[in-house]
Amino acid sequence: MDNGIHYRTCHLCEAMCGVAIEVKDGQIASVKGDADDPFSHGHICPKAVALQDLHNDPDRLTRPLRRTADGWEEMEWDAAFDFVAERLYQIRREYGRNAVGTYQGNPNVHNHGAMIAGLPFLRALGTQNRFSATSNDQLPHMLANLEMFGHQVLFPIPDIDHSELMICIGANPMASNGSLMSVPDFRGRLKALKARGGQLVVIDPRRTETAREADEFHFVRPGSDALLLMGMLHTLFDEDLVNLGAAEHWSRDLDLVRLACLPYAPEAVAGHTGIEATQIRILARRLATTQRAVLYGRIGTSTQSFGGVATWLIYLLNTLTGKLDATGGLMFTQPAVDLVALGALSGQRGHIGRRHSRVKGLPEFGGEYPASAMADEILTPGDGQIRAFVTIAGNPVLSSPNGTRMEQALDQLDFMVSVDYYLNETTRHADIILPPTHALERSHYDLIFNMMAVRNVAKFSEPLFEPSANARHDWQILLELAHRLERLKKGGRLGLRQELGWQAFKRLGPDTLLDVALRTGPYGQPVGRLQPLLQPATDLIEAVLPKRHPLRHLTRLSPLDRRWQDLPKGLSLATLREQPHGVDLGPLRPSLPDRLYTRDGLVNLAPRRYLDDLPRLYEVLMATPGNEMQLIGRRHVRSNNSWMHNSQRLVKGKSRCTLMIHPSDAQRLGVTDGAEAEVTSAVGSIVIPAEITEDIMPGVVSIPHGWGHDRSGTAQRVANAHAGASINDVICDDQVDPVSGTSVLNGQTVQIRARQPAEDRQRA
Repeated sequence: MDNGIHYRTCHLCEAMCGVAIEVKDGQIASVKGDADDPFSHGHICPKAVALQDLHNDPDRLTRPLRRTADGWEEMEWDAAFDFVAERLYQIRREYGRNAVGTYQGNPNVHNHGAMIAGLPFLRALGTQNRFSATSNDQLPHMLANLEMFGHQVLFPIPDIDHSELMICIGANPMASNGSLMSVPDFRGRLKALKARGGQLVVIDPRRTETAREADEFHFVRPGSDALLLMGMLHTLFDEDLVNLGAAEHWSRDLDLVRLACLPYAPEAVAGHTGIEATQIRILARRLATTQRAVLYGRIGTSTQSFGGVATWLIYLLNTLTGKLDATGGLMFTQPAVDLVALGALSGQRGHIGRRHSRVKGLPEFGGEYPASAMADEILTPGDGQIRAFVTIAGNPVLSSPNGTRMEQALDQLDFMVSVDYYLNETTRHADIILPPTHALERSHYDLIFNMMAVRNVAKFSEPLFEPSANARHDWQILLELAHRLERLKKGGRLGLRQELGWQAFKRLGPDTLLDVALRTGPYGQPVGRLQPLLQPATDLIEAVLPKRHPLRHLTRLSPLDRRWQDLPKGLSLATLREQPHGVDLGPLRPSLPDRLYTRDGLVNLAPRRYLDDLPRLYEVLMATPGNEMQLIGRRHVRSNNSWMHNSQRLVKGKSRCTLMIHPSDAQRLGVTDGAEAEVTSAVGSIVIPAEITEDIMPGVVSIPHGWGHDRSGTAQRVANAHAGASINDVICDDQVDPVSGTSVLNGQTVQIRARQPAEDRQRA
């Protein structure tokens, strides 16, 4: 790589911050914010500065590793590909296609190559036992998108740049840089909101980094968010504050919503939530009467026992106060590569419950079973038992509930392969590890997070470093495995046409497909002299064909669609290469009802799936609130799940893997600040230092997720030296939200006791 300044997008979280990386003598000299990036304007967080640590990490694997009786041994790539393909094929042939399971981790959505190549790989495997991080994260939002708007990835995004009021519940964008809301420099945007007279209200069981910057903060009991939101919804009807605005003309079933919220008066829910009834009414009034306002909920509201209902209610409250598809409210992006329209064109809008997991009977969503079902499907004998497992950039031992049981399951497998460049808590169980290139050695374009950005932008980053001749990109690994599997399924060789197709796919790579998607998207290349010929045909398709006809979706992928006429044009891979800082494509703007994919073209305000779960919520309302200690997770700006802890730059300083506990609870339980405490649940126990703080609600404790690097057999020296404890070792994997199948990661019951000093334990 040439010396000088090179511009990229940081891939380490959802914010899409632009970075300027200085290279001297083939090494990274500095990483700074790119002041000319039209989206992040020079902002970066500590994770971006640590890019150089991850790239230079001596623990990062660069060649395939195979487990032997004498330990790990390196392999050549061709031999490794053949070995993996043959073992997967043998197990598939002997036990059936569902005997192979797959798990895809969070980093895959930061990688356009892995996303594109993952599809043919999964198709070649043909298994129904597919899992991912989705069901430990954003699945309730995707379900609400599907049920209300007709498409699982049609995400409504807070238009924070124009809001006058933001109510944030169960989210911490100051630490996460937004989640399902790609927002670099949240602090700066918050300052701008306040400068124009706006306010931020935060509701959370913990006074988070975001809450400290808020104009108003309220503690709320974990898992009670659905009751709080129902109380706000009840207030809207009770005080005649319902006003859908433009959405009134393309929404249905408002009367069903009115009936559903009748029992949930603020006075009835207050005792369960910890928020006074008068305050619940004030929150509802402020949302309804502030013209440009938005209610935003995230991981705390989605990964709980009522995550499905709570997410639906957040969307409902925005809609019933006229904030859906309105400036300053909850809006939809128009990305340069429109995966919503592409999915609709191929008939992939999403689905749920077409089949259920073999052991627990949990519903699939978008072809994937909930992650909480993984261990059961491996450990439980019978037809369809998983005997081989493939992990792709994922660490479910630390990131999924009941990590200890997940370890036991992985140890039982006949065969396991991991596409990962670390020997970590999960991949140490593999028979073979296939390490891909590092992100700085491949190109980068954010397919997913541009769909969730608070402003429409596009940016392509060239590889910063040339990979070694012996390296393989993750998309190359997945395509090679898929190609070999297809050959084995066809008796060892493919037909000429199929073989040529695979060879062409591998030569073209993901960037060529990205270029096609950019050119044919709403900001794509003008058709020039063909415009007079093609425009009438496009108009005719829009005028004549039914709304759900595939050809109409095709026109939505074309710059000829008249809805896109005022958008900037000429976008392609070549134009993005000429503008390495990125391209600003404009603010979010109203797009409904044209962008709806429901059968009747209306927003479904009262999906039957949520109404059917309300009797369960009513049982909670009628019960006496318990006094057990409840556990919640948390995130830090220096951490992103489990894959950032091998950077000394990020883990140095005061330990952040602590048990936050309120002073009153600590005194009652005999827990002292800095001393070890034992956290116990039905599935296990962990020991962790206590951090006594009034920033946590009484009756609640908090542990950050992604830690627990003290398993033997890993090769991450920095992470092992800062091991911490895994919250998932005390989170039960049998607790899920029945509506969505999402893991209950917040609000589970635990017991806390003071841990005796080591000397006292020895004497005892």
